[in-house]
Amino acid sequence: MNAPPVPVVRVLRGQEVLAHTDALRSVYVDAFCAPPWNEDEEKAAEFAERLPRDAQRPGFTAALAFVGRDVPGFASGWTTLPPFPTDRCYPQAAVSLGARRTDDWLCGAFEVDELAVRPGAQGSGLAGRLLEAVTEDAPEGRSWLLTSVQAPGAMAFYHRQGWTQATLPSPDGKGIVVFLGPRHPARGVAPLPL
Repeated sequence: MNAPPVPVVRVLRGQEVLAHTDALRSVYVDAFCAPPWNEDEEKAAEFAERLPRDAQRPGFTAALAFVGRDVPGFASGWTTLPPFPTDRCYPQAAVSLGARRTDDWLCGAFEVDELAVRPGAQGSGLAGRLLEAVTEDAPEGRSWLLTSVQAPGAMAFYHRQGWTQATLPSPDGKGIVVFLGPRHPARGVAPLPL
């Protein structure tokens, strides 16, 4: 029996990613429309609509996995510029960290916005390869991301990859947490989770 082909990971910068918008949208649907994320087609459409804007952000980088022409997964992100954003889930991160840590730890760092792998490629190590590739050139090793505490598989994955949980979830167990990348200089001073 032949082993499945090993995906080739390519790093794309800025507008280069737009040639693959349809493939990324398809991966997004496969990865996030199932539990625990339970997103719908509308969220996938929103992702595809914001991709051209995101690709213009300073430091935008995407790591795409290819098996021939198929794309089984991708990761993307950009440099978080000051002032710290106030849309999406950013206010929760800022409140959890406090203003000084938010500015010192997250502003000017590479923010991983999306990491998505099709179900058939999950558990193969591909997500870890994509995460490493997209953060490889993070300024001074400073990378970070947000994830939901309602996705224990994602939380465990980031811990296994050497990421440090820098915030605690809200008392009712809902919301988001901030993770600092394995080379982030502040990871040694982040509070340990309970």
